[in-house]
Formats: sequence, C-alpha cells, structure tokens
Amino acid sequence: MPLEAQAQWVLDLVKAAGRPTIDSLPVAAARLQFETTAPILDAEPIAMGAIEDRVIPGPAGAIGMRIYTPPGQGRGAVLPGLIFYHGGGWVIGSLESYDRVCRQLAARAGCRVLSIDYRLAPEHRFPAAAEDAIAAMDWIAENAVALALDPARLAVGGDSAGGNLAAVAAQAARRRGAPALVFQLLVYPATDMRRASASHRELAEGYLLTGQLIDWFFGHYLGQDADLTDWRASPGLAPDLSGLPPALVITAGYDPLKDEGRAYAERLSAAGVPCRLSHYEGMIHGFFSMSGALDSAKRAVEESAAALAAAFAR
Repeated sequence: MPLEAQAQWVLDLVKAAGRPTIDSLPVAAARLQFETTAPILDAEPIAMGAIEDRVIPGPAGAIGMRIYTPPGQGRGAVLPGLIFYHGGGWVIGSLESYDRVCRQLAARAGCRVLSIDYRLAPEHRFPAAAEDAIAAMDWIAENAVALALDPARLAVGGDSAGGNLAAVAAQAARRRGAPALVFQLLVYPATDMRRASASHRELAEGYLLTGQLIDWFFGHYLGQDADLTDWRASPGLAPDLSGLPPALVITAGYDPLKDEGRAYAERLSAAGVPCRLSHYEGMIHGFFSMSGALDSAKRAVEESAAALAAAFAR
C-alpha cells in the first residue's frame, strides 16, 4: 500500500517548515524544538475532570507524574488506571508534549491516565529510564487505593520509546508476580536494539524517523557499552514471554520499527498471550500523536481506547 496522502502531506509540511533535524541539534535545542512542534498536528486538548501533577519516589530521586481524571469524574472516583510512558527516543519528550494524547486516552477509555516523567538520556543513560518506568509502576500499584485507582484494573502503555518502557515494565511485573496488570498498549514499540530487521534498512530515509535519528537516540541512551540483548533494552529478546498481560501492538507501514513490533506481537501470541497486531500500512512513525491532522491517527487512538476499556471491563 502506498503512503497515505495525509501522511505525505505531513512529510511535505515538515520539509517546507525547514527546521533542522533533531539529530543535528544539541540535546537541549532538540528538546525545545520537539516541545514546540509536537502539539501542532495533535487533537485539540479535551477538558478533564481533574489534572494533578505529583512527584513520586524513584530509584535515583523524585519522578514526575501527571494524573488525568476523565471528564465527568471527580478526584475521588475509583477508576481503572493506565500508566503511560511517552515517546521521544529516551532523550526528548515530556509530560507536556504528550498532554493531548493522555487526555484523549483518559476521556475515551474512561480511565485515569498516569503519565510518567522518567529520566532522560544522555544525562541518565540506560537503564535509568527502564528503572524509573518499573519503579513508577510499582509505586502506583502499591498506592492504588490512595490514588482512587482500582488495583485490579491497571495497565501500562506508551509509544515508541514509551512502548519499549511499557513492555519492559510488563515483563518486570510478570517476573516478580506483581502487579497483576490487565493490559499493555504498545504503539510502534522499540523491542530489539540490534536493529537487524529489514525495515531498519529499507525505511532508513524519508519518513521522519530516519536511521541517522535512531543512531542519535541510541547513542545518547545506550552509549557504547550497553548490552543490546538485555531484556530491559530489548524486551523482544527476552527468552520467555508467557504469562504477560494481553496486548494491543500498533505498527505503521513506513516505520523502521515495524518489523520488530510485528515480531514482538507474534512472539506474544506464540507464548499464549492474547495479542492483537493492528497495522496501519500507509502511516509513518509518530502518527499516533497527529490525530488533529490524520484520520488514521484518530482511528488508532479510538482503537487503543476501546481496547483499554474492554480490558478494564473484564
């Protein structure tokens, strides 16, 4: 299937804007540019029942967290919860740049979304982000009642680097037997840091997430000495995926990460984990955050929220 016309329009828009590529910028400038541009193509923010910023304890200090209560619900209403990890290659991205996505998921799935401000590289290299992701999940589960969450209805989710962290958190929970997550939402997740798949070679240029940009992200996050086969870096290489929570894995046809996302979904299914792979053939990496401009993004957000709502209803 060819690239969808709306996705091509996004690529043309980015080219016409003439901004420097993320990988050509110093980290601070890259973060600022992403914060400025991320909301442009996303949906308008949905009013929430409540939004609260908090800090929670982490392995190396406080972790920021933003809690979204869906419209029509008060702070004290006991609701299911989605622990959400933002994308950005473990280097860029924040609570602010993913604010609109979290609002949509909270409103459409009828759950609280707890967005996690994990440590970023290169100030904090691997496995810092993974450690924060796991620690935040554990703290939320242990304090579910105080947070007005139903401890029996907790899920993890995220996109790209955040999808990687959600998969890692789910594996950590399975390894220890707690918390008992009911779902994992993995949107074009990074699952294999070896980058050996055909899609990394064939889609390395021209579709926003380039091979050069991946080099930049990996160089900052993993450095030279990280073990690429460590399950906390490459959850898709973990030897045993049985017993993990049900999953929705979303991939895009013009995304270098599509092969590893598909491979992870296939391994989950082979391990007996209920898993649905939803492939948006004409889309590019990052499209999930572009629902203000892309019809496929709107469908993907709606599909994700419906899958979450169904998991919480079981």
